[in-house]
Order: sequence, then structure tokens, then C-alpha cells
Amino acid sequence: MKEHGYILLLGFFTSFIVVLFTMPSLIKVARMKHLVDEPSEERKVHHRSVPTIGGIIIFAAVLFSYALWFPEAKMIGSQAAGYKALYVAMGAAYKDFKFILAAMVLLFFIGVKDDIIGFSPVKKLVGHMVVGYILVVMAGIRITDMHGILGVYELPETVSIGFSFFVYVVLVNAFNLIDGVDGLAGGVGLIAALAYGAWLYLAGDVALSLLALVLAGALLGFLVFNTHPARIFMGDSGSLIIGAIIAVLAMKVVDHDTSRLPVQLREVAAPLFAMAAIAYPLVDTLRIFTYRTIKGASPFAADRNHIHHRLMDLGLGHRGTSGVLYLYAVVIIALSLLTRDWHPNVGLLVLAVIAFVLAVLPYFIRNRSKA
Repeated sequence: MKEHGYILLLGFFTSFIVVLFTMPSLIKVARMKHLVDEPSEERKVHHRSVPTIGGIIIFAAVLFSYALWFPEAKMIGSQAAGYKALYVAMGAAYKDFKFILAAMVLLFFIGVKDDIIGFSPVKKLVGHMVVGYILVVMAGIRITDMHGILGVYELPETVSIGFSFFVYVVLVNAFNLIDGVDGLAGGVGLIAALAYGAWLYLAGDVALSLLALVLAGALLGFLVFNTHPARIFMGDSGSLIIGAIIAVLAMKVVDHDTSRLPVQLREVAAPLFAMAAIAYPLVDTLRIFTYRTIKGASPFAADRNHIHHRLMDLGLGHRGTSGVLYLYAVVIIALSLLTRDWHPNVGLLVLAVIAFVLAVLPYFIRNRSKA
């Protein structure tokens, strides 16, 4: 596998360069056409107009780099032993490639329309239903085994399809919900993509690792323009693409063959690692949905009760808030690797408790600016 690492590096840097050199032109056009987000709502944390269509370039960079450097048959075949295994490996890789690109294109147009002229919730839901069907049913990208988490192993097909669709919907919405502070969604997505990319590479899957790395490269380039003070936001066209790719990678990690992994990683329950890589979006989404439901509000109603809003209120600012949550993401991933000698349920309990305690800790810190 080491000889194929250069493909991943080429994909990463190609995606990064595409974003780095094309984003300034998009920012200029967006300002000329007034495709900007105005600071008119109380829940918003920026105080100036900022273009909202950065996802266009993220999508273009991922699509271009993934298609350009998609591994050749001989690279995919190196994962297999024998003609039959080679045929199966090639078929699976190209099937994923075809359906992932189709889903990305559909999500891209949904996001762009929503960013520019708005999109009705019903039509958006229908779009997600179609994308979910493409990924989960047509492509077969789903979770079929929970590896003993909560005593569950192999899932019946109908349960597997329903659960995988739920995972897709949750993650797409989770990345949309955390996109409220400069650099936050892009940085958290970057960390998750790198974690999944490394895991999949070590598992022997060059094609899926490439998808993770081209996303990581695009997000690193985007952060050049999105770090505070942000010159552009990703908008729904970006958060939907990021959420969908991360959902695909997470499900693939959970359902992947682990026989090629180093012994230390092989002993880590795949679902624990997959959840740890996206701990912040999951924890914040669960917390905010629970909070809104208890208050009698719609779980999808916008407000300023996210964890990043609390950190902003404590005076950390955009950079401080994003930095603290980056550290949170890295710490939870690192802790998941320490669970390799534990029973999966014990690991899940420990990680969940630590993740939620760290997430609610800011609410017990006194806000000195309002004291």
C-alpha cells in the first residue's frame, strides 16, 4: 500500500490548490452579484455582509480531484488476491465512485439553490430522500454490523437500510447546524476527513481514502478564506456536500474489512472510531435537539443555544471557539484509540460520558462579561 500513498497526496494537494486559486474569483463575483449573507438576525455572530456560496468551489475541487486521481485498476487490484477477488474489488470501487458522484451533484444543486434563492423544506426533504436512496439502496453504502455495540452484531437488511438512512440524514444536518462560527464546520470536517482517510488507507482502501483526502484538501484551502475574519461562508452548498461525504466515510469505516489494519487499530471497535471522528457534530446536534424539544420548540428551529454560541459568549471569539472545538475533536479521536482492550460497550460508555461532560462544561463557566 505504501507505493500508492502518492496518489492520496496528489489528490489532497490538487484539491487544496484548486480552492486556493479559484476562491478569490468566486468571492469577487459573489460580491458583485450581491450573493451575500447580511447580519440581520440576532442569532448570527458576524457583523458584516459575507458571500455564502463557498461550497461551489469545495464541490468543484472535490469532484475534479477525485475524478482525476481515482486509482487505476492495478491499484485497486493490489488489495485483492486472485482474479475473482480482483473483479469484486474493482466492481465495488467503481460502483461507489459512480453513485457518490451522482449523489454529490444532486446535493450540490439543492445547496446552491438554497443559498441563492431559498428552497422549501418539503422539496429539500424530497431531495435528501433521493440522495439517501442513491447512497444507501442503489450504492449499498450502509452499516450491516455494529460489532457488538449494545450487544448488536449483524443487522437485518431492512434495519440496516433504515439505520443507514438515519445516519446520513443526521450527519448532513449536523454539519449544517455547526456552521455558525468562522472556520468551525470546515475545521471539524477536515479533522474527521483526515481521521477517516488514515483509517481507510491503513485498511487497504485507496479509493475511499482518496475521497477523504480530496475533501480534506478542499477544506484546508477553504479555511484560508473562512478563518476569522471570514471572507466567504460555505453555505448549504458546502455543508451538505461535507455532511454527505463524511456520512459515506463513516458508514464505510464501520462496515469495512479490518484484516489489513495494524493490530492496534484492528482491536478498536470500528463504530467507536467512526463516532469519535464526528463527536462534536453528533453531541451538539443531540444536545440542541433535546433542548429544543424540552422547551417545546421545533428541533429544527434556529437559535443561539449551540455549544459554539456559548463559547463565543464566554469571550473566546471566532478563532478561540474554533480552536477549542478542534482540540475537542482531536481529543475524542485519541481517546477512542485507547479503547482497543475494552469491551465495545464499556468504550462507548466512557467516550459518551467524556464527550458530553466536555460539551456541557462551558455552561458551568461563569460569563465574566455579564457578571
